[in-house]
Amino acid sequence: MTETTQRLLTIMDDGIESGLARFDEKKVREIIHTVIHKEASPRLEAYLSTCVHCGLCSDSCHYYLSRDKDPAYSPAGKVKKSLLALTRSRKITPEILKEAAIVAFTHCNLCRRCTLYCPLGVDIAYLIAMVRRICFLCGVVPHYIQDTANSHSATFNQMWIKNDEWLDSLYWQEEEAREELPDLTIPVEREGAEIMYSVIGPEPKFRAQLIYQAAVIMDRAGISWTYPGTRGWDNSDMCMYTGDYEMMGRLKKAHFDTAMRLKVNRIVMGECGHAFRSVYDTGNRYLGWKTPPVPVVHAVEFYHEILTDKRITIKKKLDTPVTFHDPCNIVRGRGLHEIAREVTRMCCTTLIEMEPNREHNFCCGAGGGVINCGPNFKNERVLGNRVKAEQLMAAKAKGADTVITPCHNCHGGLEDIIHHFGIDMKIKFLSDIIYETMEI
Repeated sequence: MTETTQRLLTIMDDGIESGLARFDEKKVREIIHTVIHKEASPRLEAYLSTCVHCGLCSDSCHYYLSRDKDPAYSPAGKVKKSLLALTRSRKITPEILKEAAIVAFTHCNLCRRCTLYCPLGVDIAYLIAMVRRICFLCGVVPHYIQDTANSHSATFNQMWIKNDEWLDSLYWQEEEAREELPDLTIPVEREGAEIMYSVIGPEPKFRAQLIYQAAVIMDRAGISWTYPGTRGWDNSDMCMYTGDYEMMGRLKKAHFDTAMRLKVNRIVMGECGHAFRSVYDTGNRYLGWKTPPVPVVHAVEFYHEILTDKRITIKKKLDTPVTFHDPCNIVRGRGLHEIAREVTRMCCTTLIEMEPNREHNFCCGAGGGVINCGPNFKNERVLGNRVKAEQLMAAKAKGADTVITPCHNCHGGLEDIIHHFGIDMKIKFLSDIIYETMEI
């Protein structure tokens, strides 16, 4: 047993331990067989048989680099300790299942950076996602993220927000905004609007200013828009990351059903990467849709559109030098890196690039549901992204004072890194920058 394995087995998490208490090797093997042979795409076997263990993926991984190139943290090493351990061990033990769960949920952000550097295009994120699916069906999931998924199943949002609380948040932000713009309204359930704007659960609970800012931007741009007043307003999806694909499908169907009921032309999603991945790619495909039934764009695309069309005017650019963090799910997953920079340059005088950047950028270390696994794994997460801290410090040395990132999980992950490593930088969403610099 390696030192890394010994350390992992000492981590105690209520969700994982309670699942292991019901461990039954026969049932675990049946679950593995079902996932591998009945649920997984044929590409799983293709990837496993194609990988030649060359190790070229290793230097692409922030965990591997930040952990002094410990082979256990390489993408191939993580597959060996999770998927291969579960599928090729003669005897599956609780320890094997526990290590597989911790590796799959907390040592891989599913960022797909390694896929860029694999000469054969092996999608490690897909392999790790299959491990998460197995662990979910075995009932071995970190407590914190499973609790969030339970909230989705009970309330169709990740924060246990009741519907009247959601509406109260909207009316509260409307009142706040009217102090600045007396005629502003936050439309709710407006049928036939051009846009349904959707957000993630933490916004009404922790980041209500983003609701305010979105309303001001929409109002000044003269957009016909609406918030849904019923379930489907929260576009986030931790079930996608726990491996609860059935609930993921229910969440996405509710989201699109709401948009179709309101007869909107398209959905504009707030600044969240994983939610966009779920709505634009994973969730709709699980439902059997080749493309979403209602067109979907990310906030970055929407901002670029209204700025390019001059529907809003930038009054004075931000003088403070900024750097831009590329969220994995909208850059590697959607290719929005260039238009995000165009938006940034429209609002800021000086953009200092981190190196590497764009699709080669290192993950924030919080995505993929990893930050949602909770306090027990926070140190693993932050220490596993020393390379991102080094990126930020290098940008700071060049003069960057502020990090812009159009993603909630990136925002939280970068906050933790900045705090832990003592980096004197601020973090802002793109909407923060637009609101600060636009003509109101």
